[in-house]
Amino acid sequence: MTVQPAAFLRTTLPLDLSQLAELDSGRYHSIWLPDHMVSFWPDSIWTPEFTDLATASPSPHRHLDGLAVAAAAAVLTANVPLVSAVVDTVRRHPSMLAQTALTIDHLAKGRFVLGLGSGESENTLPYGFDFSRPVSRFEEALAVIRLLWESDGPVDFEGRFYSLHHARLDTEPYAGTPPPIWIGASGPRMLELTGRHADGWWPAGAWSPEHYAEMLATVRSSAERAGRDPLAITPCFIQVCLLGESEDALAEILRAPLVKAFLLQVSAETLRGLGFEHPMGDGWRGFQDIDPAVLNRERIITFLNDTRPEMLLAVVPHGTPRQVAKIIKTYVDSGLRVPKILDYGAMAGLDYAASSAANVRAAEDELLRLCGQPA
Repeated sequence: MTVQPAAFLRTTLPLDLSQLAELDSGRYHSIWLPDHMVSFWPDSIWTPEFTDLATASPSPHRHLDGLAVAAAAAVLTANVPLVSAVVDTVRRHPSMLAQTALTIDHLAKGRFVLGLGSGESENTLPYGFDFSRPVSRFEEALAVIRLLWESDGPVDFEGRFYSLHHARLDTEPYAGTPPPIWIGASGPRMLELTGRHADGWWPAGAWSPEHYAEMLATVRSSAERAGRDPLAITPCFIQVCLLGESEDALAEILRAPLVKAFLLQVSAETLRGLGFEHPMGDGWRGFQDIDPAVLNRERIITFLNDTRPEMLLAVVPHGTPRQVAKIIKTYVDSGLRVPKILDYGAMAGLDYAASSAANVRAAEDELLRLCGQPA
């Protein structure tokens, strides 16, 4: 069993590319680059009243184009794969995604992975994009990307969302092989598409090792039906956790408004299954319903007052780095091979953000030890 952690490269201002040399050292399986227009934190609580992080940055939404940053990282690294985590198929036409992915892969000399997802309302609706039938749109976009990569000369395509007429992409893949495609998927249709088409997978949320194993089994069953090797699909996961050096530190982290706001990414259905009513109401769909600009101060204050620590603890692995590593090991036992340990405790404030990287590294080291591998 080989397990290797992934690293994140933040694509927000201020942009820090100085860490790329360390990330390229062989410790990490790959570097994952987010691609957002806005973040999940409501504007109404990104103020000094609620967090001292607002004194360091005027906005949580200072995002850069994730694919442009990936291109920069491609020429500043030599070894580690670079993964878009993830680009949606709503804001970019699939022909442009196909060309951009080939471009970055040439810059990276074959190390780019195109991570794709069906999108989120916060990155699409405020900008006038059509977000109806996102999974159907995703499936068609994937077909267009593959068609352009695999065809010699002009191609035609007539779909519900996209039309190509004598379209061509004569740029050959680097070394004759197009970039791998990883898919972010949690729903039944997206998991089925992942099994048929993806080279790697990570869920938008897996709330227990059993949940992760169940989704992975769906992906692998779909791959088998498509005549593909199910074990060739890389199982990944962005494991959100709360890392604290002591019980007192964890208690303080749980009181932080931006940490409580993580619950906005969790659906009412998921929380109900864990024995809690969601503070945002029975119909809340989690990250799909977040629009930071319209979640006003009054509604968010009510949400914060109704969010109890035990709700967060039910959905997020928590504790010291050693304790969290033991929890993540249970996901490894369920099939996970490339974890990215994402410490949400960093959102508790500047002091916790400063210590977060060391805590994550300690959790990675402990996880590798538990898996019988050297750090």
